[in-house]
Amino acid sequence: GYQPCDPQIICNRVNHVRTCLEELEELAAKRRKELEDSRQLWTFFQEMEEAEAWIREKEKILAAKTCGRDLSSVLTLTSKHKTMLGELGNRRALLHQTMKKGEKILAKKSFSSVGVQEKMREVCLRWKKLEEVTGLHQQRLEDALNFFQFSAETDDLVAWLQDAYRIVSSDDFGHDDYSSQALLRKHRAVVDEVEKHRAAVLSLRKQLALLAPGHRQGVDVQIRVVEVEQLYGEVAEVAVLRTQWLQDALAVYRMFSEVHACEVWVDEKEQWLEKMEVPEELDEVEVVQHRFESLDQEMNSVMGRILDVNQVVQQLVDGGHPSSDEVRSCQDHLNSRWNRVVELVESKKSQLSSVLKIQNFLLEC
Repeated sequence: GYQPCDPQIICNRVNHVRTCLEELEELAAKRRKELEDSRQLWTFFQEMEEAEAWIREKEKILAAKTCGRDLSSVLTLTSKHKTMLGELGNRRALLHQTMKKGEKILAKKSFSSVGVQEKMREVCLRWKKLEEVTGLHQQRLEDALNFFQFSAETDDLVAWLQDAYRIVSSDDFGHDDYSSQALLRKHRAVVDEVEKHRAAVLSLRKQLALLAPGHRQGVDVQIRVVEVEQLYGEVAEVAVLRTQWLQDALAVYRMFSEVHACEVWVDEKEQWLEKMEVPEELDEVEVVQHRFESLDQEMNSVMGRILDVNQVVQQLVDGGHPSSDEVRSCQDHLNSRWNRVVELVESKKSQLSSVLKIQNFLLEC
């Protein structure tokens, strides 16, 4: 009782199945697109949430951060801040990519654009605020760094000036010509260093003016600058005085040395004159007379040295040298001995002159 099917029915059913399959494929493709769009949307929101969480974390860190209490802590915070700036740059690139995703979602118009736009606007505002806070914190760190560097340099300058003051206010002026010269050479080197530090002291006011208002207007820092200027003035003033004192000490020791040399000569001639007896023979008298002629030349030379000594003594006394009494006593002693030698020479010359007159008279007779 088999009855063959009409071929048209077969064709119709095949066409129907094919049509259903095509509709199913279209629905599947549409569903895939909707799911992909949904995945992109929720990926966008997830990345935005991560960005917001990262922003909130950095906002808390920046809100709790101080600018340090000294140079070391400021340098540490500055290093950490540079690390955070690197993280900020990386996060900025990621946020830029997420924003592009949001723009693509808005362009497709697959979902309501209100939530996406609101989220993008909110995150952009928070990001802008974070960058502003980061910039302000960086500026505060730079201001604090400049202030503590200024304070450290000022402290170093004060320490150097205090050491220099101890050196230039020393009461060691040497014990002889050689030691005084050595001290004077060292002191001149210190004076050169003091002069080199003048520029650093004069620049303190300019450096202070470049500090942030909150730092430069502090009473302590202004007082510190005034103290440094006053200390430098004292060092420079005492350095000038010590130069004069060392020069005076050197002049005194040189004067003592010159006095000693003159007195050695005076001792020698005084002993010779006291022991010398005026001869009665003409030949011997002429020999002694030639000796006195040589003695006159020596006395002229020594007289010049003694005059120089007297001039130096007068300068020291007029300058109020602390050893004025000792110097004056030394001068008086030398002058008295010199006068004694002059008297002896004149006495011996007078005796020689008398002998010569007698000898000449006898020759004429």
